Amino acid sequence: MRIDLSRAVLADNDALADATRQALTAAGVLCVGLLSSPGAGKTTLLEATADAWDDPSRLAVIVGDVATEADADRLRRKGIPSVQINTLHHGATCHLAAEPVAAALATLELGNTDILFVENVGNLVCPVGFRLGEHQRVVLISVAEGADKPTKYPKAVLETDLALITKVDLAPYVDVSYEDLERSVRQVRPQAAMLGLSTRTGEGMDAWLDWLRARRAEVTG
Repeated sequence: MRIDLSRAVLADNDALADATRQALTAAGVLCVGLLSSPGAGKTTLLEATADAWDDPSRLAVIVGDVATEADADRLRRKGIPSVQINTLHHGATCHLAAEPVAAALATLELGNTDILFVENVGNLVCPVGFRLGEHQRVVLISVAEGADKPTKYPKAVLETDLALITKVDLAPYVDVSYEDLERSVRQVRPQAAMLGLSTRTGEGMDAWLDWLRARRAEVTG
């Protein structure tokens, strides 16, 4: 008899992710997973979100990196309760999995939380296959990465709920525009939800915040 170990691992992971999502829904907490290549701006986006949110202490973040607490420390300075997961201690994997996320979640005060962000390890391949309990997934793609990024990593677009084009203020300097990336995303997923923003100029931040509030309303009813 042949046993597909990878399928068994994913099944166990997904079962725990489902339980996590149900617990978050019961607590009225929206969970948003963030995927991107390194440097696309996940942590900077969360810092800007904290600055714009009524009470940043009602946001929470679980941060995934191979090593260091640098990103979690940045978010704590913004007043966001943050838990760091270093995958160096979990087999040095290139992604988060449901088990360490569930353990990190147990250290957070859900009764005081509106939105939980799970900032995955910077990678557009490995994290896609592992559900963590998110209600929504967002893939960040910066204009500096090139217009062909979505077509090179199509599953990252197909498996997310929102494509967020970041660093649009850099477009004049990198010869890539929001429109270029929009066309590339729509080659992969014609009906994809998309937003463009710049945390430096503030362009698109209101639309991002409106999207978050609307998704939270779906969870809280």
